[in-house]
Amino acid sequence: MRARKILRQTLLIILPFSICMASLAQDLDPRAYMRLPIATTTVFSGFAFSHGGVVTDPTLPIDNIKARVQALSFGVSRTFSFLGNTSQILVAIPYSWAQVSGDVREQYTEITRSGMADTRLRFSTLLIGGKAGTLQEIVKAPKKTILGLGLNVVVPTGQFFPEKLINLGTNRWAFRPELALSQPLGKRWLVDVYSGLWLFTNNNSFYPGTSVRSQEPMGAFQTHISYNINPILWVAFDATYYVGGRSSIDNTFRDDRQENSRLGVTAVIPTGKTTSLKFAASTGAVVRIGQDFTTYSVGWQKTWIRGLKK
Repeated sequence: MRARKILRQTLLIILPFSICMASLAQDLDPRAYMRLPIATTTVFSGFAFSHGGVVTDPTLPIDNIKARVQALSFGVSRTFSFLGNTSQILVAIPYSWAQVSGDVREQYTEITRSGMADTRLRFSTLLIGGKAGTLQEIVKAPKKTILGLGLNVVVPTGQFFPEKLINLGTNRWAFRPELALSQPLGKRWLVDVYSGLWLFTNNNSFYPGTSVRSQEPMGAFQTHISYNINPILWVAFDATYYVGGRSSIDNTFRDDRQENSRLGVTAVIPTGKTTSLKFAASTGAVVRIGQDFTTYSVGWQKTWIRGLKK
């Protein structure tokens, strides 16, 4: 019975690893800040389908845009001790296919794109309640309030054609420093709250290839309420709100300040001792301008955790 209890608690610890599928402020990422054993490695893959105004950039001269985007992601994460605290580094590399239609200067146009999208990196560390420990130490420890610090980075590795209106890559760097609070409520409930700020470098080859596109910082806020149906199965209700991000082209500002929100649901189902499937869906709830779309995703992950017997 003791061994079974430890195994069930272990599964509850390792399953919250997330599939990095969404982009920028639209992220919905429950349980991203969890105390995990050091030297834990997870590989993951995932597929996402989005439709609607997925690639809408308010600075582009396109009206009535409709898009379908499919993305396949592969990635890996690793936990380690940083200044005595549980920390994690994650990298995700996506490949995308997009079918986009819309009116360009009142003329209907359809295009298709396929290629690499921008790479995602994330570093996180637990400042409070996340002392680095082994599997045995974490299993025995009581649940605590966690305060985490993270840095998300979007690397401009995606396909980009300066002379094209629609691209899979952004041709710029983006950084989001973030503070996160994770609060357990009893044995089954968990509340996560994240607050971050996206910062963008310039795209110096914006359409038609000679323009400079800049973007002001954009605030991004997430709230997640998750419930453990049993020790190895959980579901979360997700919400995000993002505001700001007005853009300019060649120092001429556009009327495209964003003030949007999204709602979603996430479920993680174990498929083995150290494997699981993750299902997620989200949609725009209140959209002032740009990026009103719906996304469905499924992901699979495999974890190697030091101290867990086969």
